[in-house]
Order: sequence, then C-alpha cells, then structure tokens
Amino acid sequence: MVTVLGSGDSLLRVIETAFPAADIHVRGNEISAVGDPREVAMVQRLFDEMMLVLRTGQPMTEDAVERSIAMLRASENGTNDGQETPAEVLTQNILSSRGRTIRPKTLNQKRYVDAIDKHTVVFGIGPAGTGKTYLAMAKAVQALQSKQVNRIILTRPAVEAGERLGFLPGTLYEKIDPYLRPLYDALHDMLDPDSIPKLMAAGRSRWRRWRT
Repeated sequence: MVTVLGSGDSLLRVIETAFPAADIHVRGNEISAVGDPREVAMVQRLFDEMMLVLRTGQPMTEDAVERSIAMLRASENGTNDGQETPAEVLTQNILSSRGRTIRPKTLNQKRYVDAIDKHTVVFGIGPAGTGKTYLAMAKAVQALQSKQVNRIILTRPAVEAGERLGFLPGTLYEKIDPYLRPLYDALHDMLDPDSIPKLMAAGRSRWRRWRT
C-alpha cells in the first residue's frame, strides 16, 4: 500500500486534490471511493493504471500520478484520440543507461516517440524543455546500439536569430559548438563519456552544418 499511496500518503493527497467530488477511504489493503459517479469511476481507473505500472517494477511518483490524471481526463473529454492509457505511456522504455531508464512522460511524448519509429523524418515543434531533443537523441542512441543505424549525425542550423556564423569569434568548431551543446549533453547522459571520443574518431557520431 505504501507503493500505491506513496510515502506519508503523498500520492493519495494528489488524488484527493484532483478528485474533490470523490471521498476516498483506505482500510487495510482496501481502497474505496464514494461520491460523484464519474469521478469515482475515474478514481477506479486511475488506481487500476497505477497498479499496472507498479507491477512492471517502476515506482509511481507525484508527477507520474498527475500526468496519469491528465491523460485520463483527456480520454474522458475525447481529446485523446488514440486512447493510449497512462500505463502504456509510462511503461514504454526507450533506453536503459547508467542505472536509469529513459521513457516518455506524457501522451504527446509517447506519440512523438512512436512517430520516430514509424517515419523517416519527424519534426518536433513545441516550447523549450518539453523533451524534443532529449527523446530524439535517446531514439538515435537506441538505433545505434541495436545496429539499426551505423552513424548518428548531430545537426543544428548554422544561423539563428539573425546571426551570421562568419562574424562569430573562434574556429568553425567553436562557432558551431553552442548550437550542438544540448545534443552533446544528452549524448553524455546516455553513453559512457569515455566511449564518445572513440565513436567520434571512428566516424560513428559526427556533426554536420547546414544553412537555412
């Protein structure tokens, strides 16, 4: 029950806050809910999804519970056309590296990852910090390790925000490095840092400059 309700009932408090019209009771190993029928049904679905995730050995966090609730509400409101469930989203492993597993955290991230699997070219558009670069790099490393590809090409626009690359100080590598830094950071998270120079030297990972 600690894994379901969270340490100090932290997960239970998130659920109670999200469903104020449902009165949730915990007695021993049993959880019951009474109140608004729609909210009670959604609470039941939420706990079912949480149990599916927990059975895979993955812990539930407050953030994961909040994301699961958002997905269930989207499904209830008809905005989740694919009808992906929280358990399907939260248990889709992309890459296990250095003691942790990289996986989608939201419905849109799962659809982004699925699109990468199905299409040759995928454009990810959205605000910064939503995982576009990080998940794309994870899929690239996954493909490299599974020998689906034999090289990763790191590429970013050479000109951004009205800048002209020729007027920036330093060598070509120093000029392009700030644009590739997010890619390098993600790569270092997913591979043994000592192996990256060897991959670069062997030509299995390289950068490419392109103009817009």
